Amino acid sequence: MQCSRCHHDNAPDAKFCGACGGRLESACPACSRPNPPGNKFCQECGTALVAPAGGDTRFPSPDAYTPMHLARKILTARSSLAGERKKVTVLFADLKGSLELLADRDPEDARALLDAVLERMMEAVHRYEGTVNQVMGDGIMALFGAPVAHEDHAVRACYAALRMQRSVGGYADELRRRQGIDVQIRVGLNSGDVVVRSIGSDLNVEYSAVGQTTHLAARMEQLARPGTTFITDATRRLADRYVEVEAHGPVPVKGLKQPVAIFELRGAAPASRVQTAAGSLTRFLGREDEMRGLERRLERAAAGEGQVVGIAGEAGVGKTRLVWEFTRSTRTQAWLLLEAPAVAFAKATPYAPITALLTSYFQVESGDDTAGIRAKVTAKLLGLDPALHWAVPAILSLGNIAADDAEWDGLEPPERRRRIFAAVTRIVLRESERQPVLLVVENLHWADSETAALTDTLLEEIRDSRVLLLATYRSEHRPAWRERSHITEIRLAPLSTRSAETLLEEFLGPTPELQPLTRLLVDRTGGNALFLEESVRALIENEVLVGDPGAYRLARPLASIQIPDRIQAVLAARIDRLPEERKSFLQAGAVIGKDLPFSLLQAVADVPTDQLLGNLAELEEAQFLQTTSLYPDLAYSFRHALTHDVVYSTLLKEQRRSLHARIVDALEALYPDRRQEHVERLAHHALGAELWFEAVGYLREAAAKAGARSANREAVAFLEQALGALAHMPESSDTFARAIDVRLDLRPPLLQLGRLEEIRALSEEAARMAEQLGDEARQARAYAYLINYHYLRGEPARALEYGERCLGIAERLGDRVLVSVARRYMGHAYHAQGQGRLAVRALQDNAEALAGDLEREPSTAAVTAYVSTCAWLAFTLADLGEFDSAETWADRARAEAEARRHPYSEAIALTLSGQVSALRGQLERAVAPLVRALTICREASLTVWQAIPAALLGQCLVTLDRKEEGLALLEEGVRLSDEVGVKAYLARWATLLGEGFLTMGDVRRAGEIGERALDLARAHGERGHEAAALRLLADVAGAQDPPQLAAAAQHYTAAIALAEELALRPLLARSHLGLGQMHRRAGRAPEAEAHLASAIVLFADLGMWAWLDRSEPELRALGHLVIVARPQVNLYEYLRQKFADDPNVQVVLDRRQGERRGETAATAADRGAADRRHMEIDQALRARGLAVVISR
Repeated sequence: MQCSRCHHDNAPDAKFCGACGGRLESACPACSRPNPPGNKFCQECGTALVAPAGGDTRFPSPDAYTPMHLARKILTARSSLAGERKKVTVLFADLKGSLELLADRDPEDARALLDAVLERMMEAVHRYEGTVNQVMGDGIMALFGAPVAHEDHAVRACYAALRMQRSVGGYADELRRRQGIDVQIRVGLNSGDVVVRSIGSDLNVEYSAVGQTTHLAARMEQLARPGTTFITDATRRLADRYVEVEAHGPVPVKGLKQPVAIFELRGAAPASRVQTAAGSLTRFLGREDEMRGLERRLERAAAGEGQVVGIAGEAGVGKTRLVWEFTRSTRTQAWLLLEAPAVAFAKATPYAPITALLTSYFQVESGDDTAGIRAKVTAKLLGLDPALHWAVPAILSLGNIAADDAEWDGLEPPERRRRIFAAVTRIVLRESERQPVLLVVENLHWADSETAALTDTLLEEIRDSRVLLLATYRSEHRPAWRERSHITEIRLAPLSTRSAETLLEEFLGPTPELQPLTRLLVDRTGGNALFLEESVRALIENEVLVGDPGAYRLARPLASIQIPDRIQAVLAARIDRLPEERKSFLQAGAVIGKDLPFSLLQAVADVPTDQLLGNLAELEEAQFLQTTSLYPDLAYSFRHALTHDVVYSTLLKEQRRSLHARIVDALEALYPDRRQEHVERLAHHALGAELWFEAVGYLREAAAKAGARSANREAVAFLEQALGALAHMPESSDTFARAIDVRLDLRPPLLQLGRLEEIRALSEEAARMAEQLGDEARQARAYAYLINYHYLRGEPARALEYGERCLGIAERLGDRVLVSVARRYMGHAYHAQGQGRLAVRALQDNAEALAGDLEREPSTAAVTAYVSTCAWLAFTLADLGEFDSAETWADRARAEAEARRHPYSEAIALTLSGQVSALRGQLERAVAPLVRALTICREASLTVWQAIPAALLGQCLVTLDRKEEGLALLEEGVRLSDEVGVKAYLARWATLLGEGFLTMGDVRRAGEIGERALDLARAHGERGHEAAALRLLADVAGAQDPPQLAAAAQHYTAAIALAEELALRPLLARSHLGLGQMHRRAGRAPEAEAHLASAIVLFADLGMWAWLDRSEPELRALGHLVIVARPQVNLYEYLRQKFADDPNVQVVLDRRQGERRGETAATAADRGAADRRHMEIDQALRARGLAVVISR
């Protein structure tokens, strides 16, 4: 027995100390009550005073089980701690029922079982830098906050308790399976004061409890049920916002007069990612105006006027510090804080910051399995709003977790993207109905494009909600949304000279000898808070400044001080001063990235855990690193991105390569079943390791993952890196084939981004490479992409050349998919040329073949191909005037697309269905599908296709007298085509825009655009669009003041000739109508009658009744008698009803069988004139089916 006074070891049966003569008593570890020798349990609280059978030989004193890094801290601090009063949290943990559990076991087996439990308890304590002060047989007592000081001692103690419960629980499961033993521990916590008396060389801490600090912790453990942790209210208050607890109400405790409130520790609450931002040398100063501005926006948001604040500034200027101070202020305590931090290495990882936000929001832990995560997400979403069941698969997809949802599995990437956006938006909005929401997007300049796009969506959707969105970004990042009314941008400038000097004087001290140094530091750093901080820290570490905060003095003359000009130099100098081992750990971390998961760092470092933790603790103390996560997984990060960059730059290329390779191995070992989740990081490190084969594979996987989310820019970036990696691989047929595939993989995302010239170059290169390899299948795939490229670039003849090549190879190989692709793209090219009949033949054959394929295998590609083919066939038939057939094919396209819920397919089907209606003149009917198509394009970022519904919808709205709205859409359609370089049909959209300006009365602008449309059509061989442009120019000439009748007649005549040649009957009818109108206004009645009659009969034949309505005023103005040929009964009925209320116009159906009309002429001359007029009428009826007797 050890004497409590002099620490002399005495015989077990001694009653007095042999060294000092003091009475030997055992102090209870729980309540500190002295107990006489021989007592096995405390006579005050019942705590066990002896170890169970088997002896406690492995844990004789703290120095035997305390990690070295903690031991060093304790020994370093012991002299200064002696006699100090410290705030601590005390933890007691024991194995419930250990005596009964171990009683009948072999002593060695019992010891092994108990040791395994104790080791897990101690590991959890040490992980959070607690000190195991005593091992008491079947349990431990630990302190947090002394002798190693931590301000968050209660949080660390709670996390240690959670970890040991989880760790022992895992061990218990193993014992239960192997031996049928049920092992559970109890844990108790209380926070309060202790007085540290002494710290022995064996690390044993002697202390005196103040009040009931230790006693209450022991009672919490004894009251806890096996497998649970009980904490007092004192601990709960200190750990509030970091843990989740369940109240158990006041409970009587022996020795206390009043019941004690008890709480069961249930888990960790989501911790803030920026909570460490306040660990600065200096107080928060110089940002009063910015804080007031944020508070004003907070008030408006609280009132339901959603606000967005962008905080911009250079690196190190204090953006994070401002956000930290604001979000931790008393004004925001009632707000739900949601944080989405972006990091540089994940810039190419779609939704990385959003995933971090949701992981915290749903309280997902690294140990959660798929089922557990799914359950958490489902429960919270449905608890928030039962109607959000549709959002579950969208949220799960961000964690690469299968949704077990057939509908989700069948969605196209653009629709999935739309649902992800909608799900996140709904979460924020529904939460804002419960409580105001403070949404923080950190480092927006590092955000991937999908996160940026989702942020854009959120800032629009929160306008009428209780949400304040804060976004921080570097000065050079300029979001497009900065100028909107509900958005404020705060541009953080460096601290003013006065503020910077005040900060330095407060920290260094006000002594006059430091004023020159203060001025020099402010001048050299430019008032950048980070630069100031790092410069001061360097001076202290170099012992240029000595003393304590507020009382520093110069140890050397000012003239000898060399202040680095740039912060990189400051950081590099500090790095160089590190001990070799510590520096190597920092460099290894820099290769991992700015954020350092402990598990990954441990795998890469390949050193004992104690050694690694020791070095990390030293690096954190030196302010190179900071702890960003304590639970459930330990994680660090570089304090500043600049620090990370400078450390990385110190490595030689071979050192980087070696470390990247070790990281790849570590990631593959750590996540064998979750590689898809980490594929972006694997790709990054495989590239850095120059593991080219692996890099290409991971990069293609990362690109496919990005493409599935419509993150096209990220997909392109990954594939371009893959091309770079392939250039380093040895030449072989396999390398060649992979190089072709990567080039072909690039086409879909490049197409959506409108980067057409890159598609051409890559496709041509792939075709040449495939020819060299003798791989006809890959060669034909490249040709297929070239068909589409040349078509889009307005080169239909060239497109058809590649179409013939592709079709020949595909038919020879029996490749049905390639045959289908070739036919479809060739049909597009024929249509663009105005060769409607050839287009119909190609598309109709393809549609019939694809219908069979669709029944056998309804894949996404097959659905898109079928829908596109049917829709383009409908478009072509409508141009030819075969509207009934066109509507049939359009209906088929829409039905299939809507049934499959493929956004791209839906956009195509809806657009071209609307075009069929618009061509027929049914504008109101066309609007709804065109609006829906345009919405889909915008939501799914279908940039290339978006121009088409925009232009067509604009045409309809202008004609329907929604002129301003329609003209804006027409301009959007032409602008988008120009921006992405799509020349196909640009002449058509430009013609529609010209018509819009003409309707608005801007004749000059309409003429300019008409000329451009004509030039485009002729340059690209689009003869049908040439005819439409000619008709527009004719309309423009007729609208001039004065009218240019000769020019108008010339253009109309040319348009009519082309339309007749190409069988474009709707365009032919409109051209006749225009020419007839022009002749009538010019007083050329016979010519007017001829063209108007031709137009009217064509409109009737084609079922273009809306256009007949527009023709009716011309008939009324032209003649008094309208004779309709007998076969045109429908036209006769239509005109008879139209003119039924007009006594000046008579409509008759020609019933003669060739006999002369019963009209008597008074003279021979009159009879001759009448005969000539009858002959003209007969000719008109035979030629056009309609004759108009012109009013005199």
